[in-house]
Amino acid sequence: MPEQAQCVIVGGGAMGAGLLYALAHEGWTDTILVEKGELTSGSTWHAAGLIPNFIGDLNMAKVHQEAVALYPRLEAETGLSAGWHGCGAIRLARTADEADWHHYVHAMLTQIGVESHLIGPDEIAERHPLLTDLDDVRLGFYTPHDGWTDPSSCTNAMAKGARDLGCRIMRHTLVTGMSQRPDGSWDVTIVRGGADPGRRRNGSNGHDEQDTIHCEHVVNAAGHYAPQLGAMIGLDVPIVSVIHQYLVTETVPEVEALDFELPVVRDPRASCYYRQEIDGLLIGPYEMSGSRSYGVDGIDWDLHFHLPGENLDVLEECLGFAEQRIGVLSDAGIKQVVSGPITHTPDSGYLMGPAPGVRNYWHCNGASIGITQGPGAGKFLAQWMVHGQTEINVRAMDPRRFGDHTGPKSQFVLEKALDEYHEMYQVRLPGEQRAAGRPVKTTPLWGRFDALGAQWQEIYGWERPQYFSPDGTPEAHSFRRSNAHDVVGAEVRGVRERVGVADLSAFAKFEVTGPDAAALLDRLSANRLPGRDGGIRLTHMLTELGGIECEMTIARLAPDRFWLASAIMGQSHDLDWLRDHVAAGEQVSVRDATDSTAILGVTGPRARDVLSPVTDADLSNDAFSWLTAQQISVAGVPVIALRVSYVGELGWELHCPMDDLARVYDAVAEAGEPHGLVHFGSYAMNVMRIEKAYKAWGSELTTEITPVEARLGRFVDYSRPFLGRDAAQARRESEQQGEPLSMVLVYCEVDTEMGSMGNDLRGNEPAFAPGSDEPMGIGTSGAWGHTVGRSLAFVYVDPRFEAPGSTFELDLLGERRTATVLAEAAYDPQNRGLRS
Repeated sequence: MPEQAQCVIVGGGAMGAGLLYALAHEGWTDTILVEKGELTSGSTWHAAGLIPNFIGDLNMAKVHQEAVALYPRLEAETGLSAGWHGCGAIRLARTADEADWHHYVHAMLTQIGVESHLIGPDEIAERHPLLTDLDDVRLGFYTPHDGWTDPSSCTNAMAKGARDLGCRIMRHTLVTGMSQRPDGSWDVTIVRGGADPGRRRNGSNGHDEQDTIHCEHVVNAAGHYAPQLGAMIGLDVPIVSVIHQYLVTETVPEVEALDFELPVVRDPRASCYYRQEIDGLLIGPYEMSGSRSYGVDGIDWDLHFHLPGENLDVLEECLGFAEQRIGVLSDAGIKQVVSGPITHTPDSGYLMGPAPGVRNYWHCNGASIGITQGPGAGKFLAQWMVHGQTEINVRAMDPRRFGDHTGPKSQFVLEKALDEYHEMYQVRLPGEQRAAGRPVKTTPLWGRFDALGAQWQEIYGWERPQYFSPDGTPEAHSFRRSNAHDVVGAEVRGVRERVGVADLSAFAKFEVTGPDAAALLDRLSANRLPGRDGGIRLTHMLTELGGIECEMTIARLAPDRFWLASAIMGQSHDLDWLRDHVAAGEQVSVRDATDSTAILGVTGPRARDVLSPVTDADLSNDAFSWLTAQQISVAGVPVIALRVSYVGELGWELHCPMDDLARVYDAVAEAGEPHGLVHFGSYAMNVMRIEKAYKAWGSELTTEITPVEARLGRFVDYSRPFLGRDAAQARRESEQQGEPLSMVLVYCEVDTEMGSMGNDLRGNEPAFAPGSDEPMGIGTSGAWGHTVGRSLAFVYVDPRFEAPGSTFELDLLGERRTATVLAEAAYDPQNRGLRS
């Protein structure tokens, strides 16, 4: 009989051990961790062990908090020290952009209770007296509770904590295969003795003896072996390992003479981190060019505690800057060079969550700073596995944020991973798009739009215009309004006053058909489905706990045929959600039509005038009303036309075969020329949706929020059963009975400067009651409303500030700005444009 377990985790590094520890504390003690060698023997053991609070993403900051909280207290729980050094850390800022970034992160960390300070060069030198060259430094970001830890110690301490609660660890056990049973459970094939032939247990036939573990869930926590483990079931894992090198010096007298431990320093000029190592220094450069990938074509399973050969030549530039920053390095001898692989994804975020298209298979891998992220990744993945959702927004961690173009051997992933490594310590400016690995997916309009000055962004592999630069000048990206500000304003006004066209193909599209299609969608949708053929509804799909899992536009084309559209970043996620909820025996098919179907948006007061000459369909209000869909012909091409507009104007989305997009566009562009047709991109679209007070999935609408806090009441029909109704209704009833919510979403005007030098809310900025220093809310998105001449924002606040006219304060790049709650959309609250 095979061994039985609720869950099998493959990989015994910091990520796997962190998940094992968290699952044990969630009660899943029937979990086995399988490691082919010793714990930490892959890439964990050679890590430098830095634990930073500083990171530019709010939810990743919450992940990092878990390591800072857990490592100092592990010894009291387990009897094993995690090797914690709470020495603090300083990150240097040299440029105005870096200083703005530091102000942004400082405000963000304040919102979640992480202590941080912006300090000047004098205080930097006082806290780290070996930093002798600070002439280029504007300020430092000081986090007193940062530090570093010993990678092997913390991993083994987490593992012991899990074992103490009943979990098992099988060392020297190699996974050689996996297969899924029809009920969704897994058989994991293992060889005792691991990858080391000298340790293997042989059967009577002289071959390696294989055993099987049967389990409900499997987790790929295999580090740089994760792509190979995924390949066992035909799964592409978008990870590339990159060689990272650091140097440990011999004793430095100036360090030896100190009576305190130096804070960790991160230096963007040198692209290095510096920390104390006993009486010497550890210098870790992220070279800005010439880095080396590792194991793209596979890594020998027999390797344990392995280091590829060093290459100090590529570090010359970084080390030269490091010596300028820390003068004593010039005379310090090198005691040791560590050169080992670390994993990188195309965006340097780790993979945590369900694998696309596979049930009960989870990722917990791909971390480039896994010692920091192991405890938090483990905690939140354990919540996801046990409860069906997490207490934080995990969209930036979900493995399904990458598309089918991101296999580990693809040029896109390889180039992106290396570029991410090179940019490890550089500021990431809002809207900035790196060219590495692009383009991958383009629509037939790519060449036409490029000739019109399109400034491109890559999203889920697709190239999509951010805006159109009349003279081809690229955007000078900034945390403040950029040189694109006025150009975007012209696009907005062109749509509002005349008509605009946009390639909306980079949205997810699904066709749900069959006798039980309506039953499936009705069971998942919080809103009632369209009641007649041609009807359209915006609907949200919830978790069992009431969190907002999906947002989709659903058009009923026939009683047994529905056309769905959602955000492109939800393509794989939403497809899984739909297919995973098909009940046994139901006759329903879910087809992903994203890549084969294009969308051309035509919207603005003159949209009907532009489309009428290129179609035989009657586009009048009586014949084709708002929020309806029809199958018509445009320029001789059959299209599914939806009378909807994400920008809040009269308009149609034309869904047509991708191969026919150019034909439809050319006809529209020609017909639109007499009407002053403008091309617009994602920047203008975002401005206009915020002017219309339209909430967005992934920012305002996330799984840790129910429709009650998000004030989506008009999109929820509580009179009928649907997934998550009981939890959402209980939340609504508790508020009605006088129990206040922790926060609610408001729409507001922000008092900021006009013009290109101002700045607007971008998301994750803290909100304060007037005159208070205690955060009571958080911003989600904002923009300058070019039509209305005001800065607008969505903010979750204490319910005391929900009433229209209420005021509170926002921290925008270190300045307090007053926000005033609005009673309705800043632009066309009566929807006159949409109904025209």
